[in-house]
Amino acid sequence: MAVQVKIPTPLRKFTADKDTVAVEGATVGAVLQALEAKAPGLTAKVLDDAGKVRRFINIYAGEDDIRFLDGLNTVVADGAEISIIPAIAGGR
Repeated sequence: MAVQVKIPTPLRKFTADKDTVAVEGATVGAVLQALEAKAPGLTAKVLDDAGKVRRFINIYAGEDDIRFLDGLNTVVADGAEISIIPAIAGGR
């Protein structure tokens, strides 16, 4: 069974406008690698040159921010949902 990755609107150009992509992976990092194979160029927007999650990108495994778990090593179960959420700034 695959992991469902929710794709934010600004990154859907890499997924042919799909809002969810199913991939296989046992950890968040493995899921992102599998996602890159299906949507080339997407992970460059999510990960920096050192392979870490970019500062203004949040990734959730279910309801939990992976920064407070094991980061990219966070284990995901079959059928899990991963959400990529760009941070929004601005306003007063």
